[in-house]
Amino acid sequence: MENSKNLRPLGQTKMMVTPIGLGCWQFSKQNNMAGKFWPSLDDQLINKVVALSLEGGINWFDTAEIYGNGASETALSKALQVSGKKPDEILIATKWWPMFRFASNIPKTINQRLNFLSPFAIDLHQVHQPWGFSNERSEMKEMAELLERKLIRNIGVSNFSAQQMKNAAETLDKKGIHLASNQVRYSLLDRTIESNGILDMAKNLGVSIIAYSPLAQGIVTGKFHENPQLLKNIGFRKYSSQFKPQGLEKSRPLVLLVKEMAQKYQATASQIALNWVINYHGNSVVAIPGATKEIHVKENTGAMKFRLSNEDMLRLDQASTIFK
Repeated sequence: MENSKNLRPLGQTKMMVTPIGLGCWQFSKQNNMAGKFWPSLDDQLINKVVALSLEGGINWFDTAEIYGNGASETALSKALQVSGKKPDEILIATKWWPMFRFASNIPKTINQRLNFLSPFAIDLHQVHQPWGFSNERSEMKEMAELLERKLIRNIGVSNFSAQQMKNAAETLDKKGIHLASNQVRYSLLDRTIESNGILDMAKNLGVSIIAYSPLAQGIVTGKFHENPQLLKNIGFRKYSSQFKPQGLEKSRPLVLLVKEMAQKYQATASQIALNWVINYHGNSVVAIPGATKEIHVKENTGAMKFRLSNEDMLRLDQASTIFK
């Protein structure tokens, strides 16, 4: 694989991933409330997005139960098969949705996850949110049992606080299992994990951070600053403070710096932003940008083909400290 030299272990596990994977929320086909955040992509486009991701060197894909009640998992599996991929040639991460459920639901729904993703395995199974009726210790005990039964290969969490992540890691440690990852929102425009203890705790525990929304839903590229008309067609996102006029003004200086660096490196703004996310903290952070167009995939994969200088990473760090 072209990027094999760039492979990183996910946490302290044997799961070796490219610094960038593909987030697959947009494959939900508008099947449920979570699916309504995206337009419905036809199978041909989904197949193309997955094929281009593979061609660009990406070796892992992140999906979830809540993404269309399995629609994303099913679409991903079909697209990988169309691309000629066989089990064990790529890695798949998915997530269990905890809302209004107890930890005992984890083993009850694992067959559904496996059926939707068949013939591919679950290389990383994650608890999607810390919102269930059971606590993280109970959830990790159920996850550990699935791992011991060889139904999943690694265990992760998502949106967990520093303390919740620590509790999860300690529970797994007692069974000789490493917590692989915590999937959280992280970008140049949202560096909260650096101030709330999550990143420090992850580093201390040897847990990888999987950054979702690494492009701050497109804001960091400057397209909304240049053309505010685009704000009319972004759905629920327009209610976020970062998309309001004062939010866009706050991010404008950083966006201008990102664009300046894009010219310097002959890259795109999104590639500069992604490159910073996956390199600024060494190997601690990997990212899962989504893609609804072929050009998005090429930009995502291209972000792995160069590296910002330490000096430029520091300039971006200083320009984005207001977002910690």
